[in-house]
Amino acid sequence: MLGTLAIANYRSLRSLVLPLGALTLVTGANGSGKSNLYRALRLLADTAQGRVVHALAREGGLGSTLWAGPEEITRAMRKGEVPVQGGPRREVVALRMGFAGDEFGYAIDLGLPEPSSSRFASDPQIKAEAIWAGPFLRPANLLVSRRGALVRIREGRNWRVLADDLDPFDSLFTQVADPERAPEVLRLRETVRGWRFYDHFRSDAEAPARWPQLGTRTPVLSHDGHDLAAAWQTIREIGDPRALDAAVEDAFPGASVEVTVSDGRFGLAFRQHGLLRPLSAGELSDGTLRYLLWIAALHTPRPPPLMVLNEPETSLHPDLLPALARLIVQASARSQVWVVSHAARLIAALEQTPACHTLRLEKELSQTRLVGQRMLDEPAWHWPER
Repeated sequence: MLGTLAIANYRSLRSLVLPLGALTLVTGANGSGKSNLYRALRLLADTAQGRVVHALAREGGLGSTLWAGPEEITRAMRKGEVPVQGGPRREVVALRMGFAGDEFGYAIDLGLPEPSSSRFASDPQIKAEAIWAGPFLRPANLLVSRRGALVRIREGRNWRVLADDLDPFDSLFTQVADPERAPEVLRLRETVRGWRFYDHFRSDAEAPARWPQLGTRTPVLSHDGHDLAAAWQTIREIGDPRALDAAVEDAFPGASVEVTVSDGRFGLAFRQHGLLRPLSAGELSDGTLRYLLWIAALHTPRPPPLMVLNEPETSLHPDLLPALARLIVQASARSQVWVVSHAARLIAALEQTPACHTLRLEKELSQTRLVGQRMLDEPAWHWPER
C-alpha cells in the first residue's frame, strides 16, 4: 500500500507531500488542485509504461506543466505586504514525482535538456530516478540509483553498474527491468502497471456500453466500459455473484440484472419492479447505466494494488451516492482506493467509515496546499540527487 505521495513543481503543486490511507478521499473547492493531483498520479503511472515524456507532451510540454509562480513565497507575500514576484533563478528546473509504500519507494526527476542541435531540444529529460526500501529515501536504504545515463544497483555494501547508456527520455523501468539483474525494478514496475484509473465512463446515447458487444472473459472492466456485459458475466462466473446482486439491490431495490447472449454478443437486461419486460442497456438512463458500470468496476475479480476514481459521482442522482460510498468502502478492503470528489453527499458518506483518510486541498497564492498541514505534519521525504 502507498503511504506517501510527493509532487514538486507540477502546475499548482509547487511542493506537496501527502499521507495516504487504504481509502483516500481528495476533495476541495473548484480550482483547488484536485485535478492536478490526479494528473500527477497518472504521470507517475506512465513512467512504468514508458510514456511519461509523451504524456507531458500531450499536456503542452514541460514548460506548460511546471509551476509558474515564484521559487519562494515569502511571509511578506502571504500577508500582502509585498507583491508576488519572481527573482533570479537559484534552483534547477525540475519536475519531481514520487511515492513510498509498504516495501519500496520510487522518485523521478525531470528537467530540461542541455543545449544541442537536436530538433527535440524541448523534450524533457529524466535527470534522476531512485528506488529504495522503506518509507522515505536515505543513503542506507537506496537500492537502485539513476543519474543521467548511469544506473547502479546495490549489492551488499557495494554498487554494481547496470547500465551507463540509458536514453534520457525513457525510465529505468523500461530499460533495465530484469528478473535476475534488477528484480526490484521489475517488481515495482509491475506493481505500478497494475494501478487502475477510472475517469469518466461514457453514458451518452452512443456509449459503447449501451450496445451488445462480442463477449470474452473480462476480469477487468475497460476504461470506456464497452465490455460491461462481459465483465458482469465474468464476475458471475469467477467473482462474487452474491455481492454483485446485493449491490444492485442496494441501489435499486427490487431490481436485478441479467446477461443476455445472442450470436456471441453480450448485453444487459435490467429488470425492475412494475415493468412487464426488462430494459436493455440502450434504454437505461445515464445515471443507471453509469452506476452499473461502477458496480462492475468495483467488483472486479482481479483487484489492483491501487484503484483511482476521478469524480465517480458524475451523472448520478444524489440518492445513489450513499450506495456508491458503500461500494467504494467494500472495494477498499481488496484494493487501496483513491477517490477524487466534490460531491458533499458522497464525501459525507465516505467519511463515516473510520478507514477513510480525507485530504482537503485549498489554494494559497495559486499554490495547492493541504488544509491544516503544517511543516512538521508532512511525512518525511527526500528527493534523489541529480
